[in-house]
Order: sequence, then structure tokens, then C-alpha cells
Amino acid sequence: MATSTGERLAAGRPAATAVPPLEPGDRLTRDEFERRYQAMPELKKAELIEGVVYMPSPVRVRRHGGPHAKIITWLGYYEAGTPGVAVADNATARLDLDNEPQPDAMLYVA
Repeated sequence: MATSTGERLAAGRPAATAVPPLEPGDRLTRDEFERRYQAMPELKKAELIEGVVYMPSPVRVRRHGGPHAKIITWLGYYEAGTPGVAVADNATARLDLDNEPQPDAMLYVA
């Protein structure tokens, strides 16, 4: 059952000291996004895109997990043979003040 932000605050810490939880659709600064994300260690993935919070659904093996493994393997081979690049898996990328995605796979100049 979904609960409102107010109900979660009331159920947990006192509202005066509580950090509001991240909610899909929240419009936040990167600093506020990071503050709320750090206060929710149980949360597996949230992204800030153009100042809006996105929280994707859990993924499936056939439609995501399998293809993801193949992409990571391919990028790993590319990294091994290409000096000056690096690969990351599900790492946060700070792009600017309004964008902090967590891509499934990332190849970047090291």
C-alpha cells in the first residue's frame, strides 16, 4: 500500500528532523536530491534528470538482465583494448546541476 510523505514522516522520525523521502516526479536541486537519496539506503536506484526525480521499476532477466550482461561484457573487452577509457556499471554520473543519472552501463574517457 502506498503511503504519503506525511505518513512516512509520522511513522519514522519526528517531522522537524526528518529528511523527506524521494518521490517520483519531485523537482529538486542536485544537492537536495543527494541529501534525500543518502537518507534512503534501502532505495536501489533513483535518478535526477533535468531537475525531476525518476525511480524506475525493478528489471526482468530476459528484457534487461541478460542484455545488460552482454553490454557490460562488450564494454569490458573494449576497455581492455582501448587505452584512456573506463567502464562503469550502475554508477552515478554527475553531468551538471540538474542531471545525475545512474546509467546501466557507462563508457567514459578516463
